Amino acid sequence: MRVVSVGECMVELSGAGEGLWRQAFAGDTFNTAWYLRALMPGDARVDYLTCVGQDAISVAMLDFIEKAGIGTGCITRHPTRAPGLYMIDLKDGERSFTYWRDSSAARCLADDIDHLAHCFHDADLIYFSGITLAILTPDRRQTLLAALKAAPGKVAFDSNMRLRLWSGRDEMCEWIMKGAAVADIALPSFDEEAQYFRDETPRQTAERYLQAGVSEILVKNGGDDMLGRSPDGEWLDLPCGARITPVDTTGAGDSFNGGYLSARLAGLGMLAAVARGHATASRVIQNPGALIAHDLL
Repeated sequence: MRVVSVGECMVELSGAGEGLWRQAFAGDTFNTAWYLRALMPGDARVDYLTCVGQDAISVAMLDFIEKAGIGTGCITRHPTRAPGLYMIDLKDGERSFTYWRDSSAARCLADDIDHLAHCFHDADLIYFSGITLAILTPDRRQTLLAALKAAPGKVAFDSNMRLRLWSGRDEMCEWIMKGAAVADIALPSFDEEAQYFRDETPRQTAERYLQAGVSEILVKNGGDDMLGRSPDGEWLDLPCGARITPVDTTGAGDSFNGGYLSARLAGLGMLAAVARGHATASRVIQNPGALIAHDLL
């Protein structure tokens, strides 16, 4: 079993006292790769595909990824760019972010379609997000989507809409649906879909992804029950589980995706996969930061 997660790993700074910051590494698709690695069998392979620099922080990031058991063979190196950076501000367990990523090396992750094809050719699952698309130029987005469409394995997509990364709502919605069109599994969040696509119900969200060609859809619903559509066409009301008072919600959706996808890859049904996703996210949000140690899961 081999999974490839595609996107941007960034330098994360979180508060560590008055005037002090704690450095870590994180990013939406990298967070999901972290939890996939923790929850999949030891003989499974989880690789990360991105681009980093030649600088010291890039070297430290690569070392961190390798020590987590995540493969770095699909990570390219840019001669002049460096990783992006973000800072977390927490209030009552909810987070807000300040980013510095305009010239990050990860914006070059889709520069070589032959490299993408090589990394995708034997993957059982490839995972990417709306943020993966947002950081690329339009021609590189098209390159990535072409490589994903040609890949023989399944493709999973989380729309993960961040309007500030796009020129506007119309551009974002257009490319989100282009991303959906190459996906077999979609993991949209209803609050975002309602805000930007004007969906009135989770069913409306699911129907739109179904029309785009997605066969398995899970509409996450902000802690409320979810709506699923199985590959065989069954509609499912899926309980999310008990609500947890968070310490830090950073990485909640990413870790849920890691739990859900690891269960589906193990052959579990959507109900059991949602339960694993919820259990994973519940543990994560009781700790600070996007990533928690594998032995805490």
